[in-house]
Amino acid sequence: MKATSRFMNAVSAVALSAGVAMTGAIAIELAATQVATAATVSRIEVRGNRRVDADTIRNYIAIRPGRSFSNDDVNEAVKRLFGTGLFSDVSITQSGGALVVSVEEYSVVNQVIFQGNKKIKDRNLSAAVQLQPRKSFSNQIMQADEETIRESYRRIGRDDATVTGRVQELADGRVNVIYDIQEGGRTKIKSINFVGNSAFGAGRLRDVITTKQSNFLSFLMRNDIYDENRLRADEETLRRFYYNRGYADFRVISSSADLDEAENAYTVTFTVEEGERYRFGNIGIESTISGVDSESLRSELQTRQGRTYSAKDVEDSIIGLTETVAGQGYAFAQVTPRGDRNFETHEIDVVYSIDEGPRAYIQRIEIRGNQRTRDYVIRREFDLSEGDAFNQVLVQRAKRRLEALNFFQTVNITTVPGSQPDQVVLVVDVMEKSTGEFSIGAGYSTGASDSSGAGFSVEGSITERNFLGRGQFIRVSAGGGQDSRDYSLSFTEPYFLGRRIAAGFDIFKRTRSFDKYDRDITGGTIRFGLPITEALSTQIAYNYTQEEYTGTDECADITDASCDLATSLKDAIGEGTWKKSSVSGSLIYNTIDDMKNPHSGLYANLTLEVAGLGGDAKFIKATARSTYYQTLSDELDLVGLVSVGAGHIQAISGDLRVFDHFSSNDRIIRGFDYNGIGPYDSTTGDHLGGKTYFNASVEAQFPLPMLPESLGLRGAVFADAATLYGSDVAGAIGTDLKWRASVGAGLLWASPFGPLRIDYAVPVMKEDKDEVQNFNFGISTRF
Repeated sequence: MKATSRFMNAVSAVALSAGVAMTGAIAIELAATQVATAATVSRIEVRGNRRVDADTIRNYIAIRPGRSFSNDDVNEAVKRLFGTGLFSDVSITQSGGALVVSVEEYSVVNQVIFQGNKKIKDRNLSAAVQLQPRKSFSNQIMQADEETIRESYRRIGRDDATVTGRVQELADGRVNVIYDIQEGGRTKIKSINFVGNSAFGAGRLRDVITTKQSNFLSFLMRNDIYDENRLRADEETLRRFYYNRGYADFRVISSSADLDEAENAYTVTFTVEEGERYRFGNIGIESTISGVDSESLRSELQTRQGRTYSAKDVEDSIIGLTETVAGQGYAFAQVTPRGDRNFETHEIDVVYSIDEGPRAYIQRIEIRGNQRTRDYVIRREFDLSEGDAFNQVLVQRAKRRLEALNFFQTVNITTVPGSQPDQVVLVVDVMEKSTGEFSIGAGYSTGASDSSGAGFSVEGSITERNFLGRGQFIRVSAGGGQDSRDYSLSFTEPYFLGRRIAAGFDIFKRTRSFDKYDRDITGGTIRFGLPITEALSTQIAYNYTQEEYTGTDECADITDASCDLATSLKDAIGEGTWKKSSVSGSLIYNTIDDMKNPHSGLYANLTLEVAGLGGDAKFIKATARSTYYQTLSDELDLVGLVSVGAGHIQAISGDLRVFDHFSSNDRIIRGFDYNGIGPYDSTTGDHLGGKTYFNASVEAQFPLPMLPESLGLRGAVFADAATLYGSDVAGAIGTDLKWRASVGAGLLWASPFGPLRIDYAVPVMKEDKDEVQNFNFGISTRF
């Protein structure tokens, strides 16, 4: 019992001691809490700082000696110090009467060095990374910069590039940041496949999208680079392609790119569902606005019953209706198309509903993604500005204009709510692309007695479509051959004085050496262009040229009888320097879908030139040319074109000089030499040109079998017909209207140096004095 009693006494003593100790601990903890919530210190000590002044740190923490502070104040002080970006670690503790602020400073970046990069310049990488000289170093930021550099290489088709960042320690807390780069090989696109397509072949669809398969010219074309954003844009391109050809149910189920690491090449696959092809059924207009007469608006419709369904025609109809109704005073009118599919007849009835839309205004237009292009270049394509009534149709028109500039890979316009219920913010997201081009063109001539000598000629040019990000066009070119020299400079400001008026100038110098004389032409043009509609524009210009002619060694004295040259040519050359001062006006109509690879649309140009505002030349000259493209078979990618042209020149007083007459060329008829048809001199047989010409051409263009579309090669067969007649030259023969004709085949190449073509033509109708040239090699553009 005693033992038990002693044990119980011991337990009681321990319990009592523990209770006293716990009570003391609680009291101490409460005291500490009171101190923490209402502490004061007599001084603030800063430790660990090397470059940042201690007083600067004291100012950031905002705790003052002699004033009470709490844990929340300490936490806020720590946050403020971290927020400066100057410190990698911060701690604040209390030691007696002192508040101790311990910091560990980030190193300061001395230099950012890139090693191993050749394909991307240092300045471009420097602009992309976050770490910059004289800024604080951070391992996290360096790792983010590594990924940024890798992404830059992915954009130029080098997915296997590796980037490793490292630090070189220097004195005084400074470091050099070094990025070691192994660029790797080009990541190619091995193939582009389509699954689910039957209406159009894979070759035709590959021609539509911008992503191309790799080939031996890809290092120049740079269009075989896989980019996810480009793939999304290609999806939209495919949708529009199908929607505009009747496939209203078309959809892209998926698009993917699989990388074969062994070959470092992608296989791109588009899986699509085409659906049925539709035609327009009944077309109607309904209006809930009492002042709008529906029937009077039918002339604005581009959709016609029986035609193949086209989303573009619907969009154009909406634009026409909206603008007309807005012009009648209904600024908030909203046009909504309603389609009713008939699955049995494969027709879509379309009803355009015109309603009074919600009253919404544009608070602001926010532009993002333009690093080079100035904001105002984008804003001026909108017929809307801040404070205007919101109009979705005008927004879509602006989007199409921005895409037509060819400055951007993608253009997306969205809306977000503004600060008021009736306000919206337009957000314009763009992704820029290269707008500079270097091109090389070439040509070949067999020569003739009155033309420049035989041989190749080349032309090189540098073009910038978005000069200094201002949307201006500038082109410098130079070229020549054995007997020719050409130099030119062109500049265009598309928004002269802030209005949609294109103003520009051209300066040129052309030198030609003929068999018995040389010609030197120097001149310039000042021009102004004004759009009338989306497709129709006009241009007026003032033109000045000065021509100088000299005899060659073979015919140094032009007037000498031994110089076997037509009298009219001698007389014109003998007049010495010839000046022409003229004004011209043009009407241009253009609905071509793609100027580089046209498949549909009409391009027409009518020009009238009047010479006689000073100078020596006095005449009126009219020329016209029209080219119509139509896809004959989408499945075969077969394109047909019909081109017609005409020209007439008439002296205002006296007779025309021989050099002012029209001369035939390959744009008028192929298969004949330059100035190889028409009136000629009765003595020498030299062709003198004519006062009037007519020409026509039909052509079919098609892809070449067994060759990838990415090469840009197409074939063509054509037939040309032309006549050149009439002359003011005394003694000219062959001035009557006589038709010539030729047939031939050509090879077109959308080369990295510009569009080129080779034609071989055989005359099937000709006159005795006509001069034949079967081969023609030069620029393929026919506009």
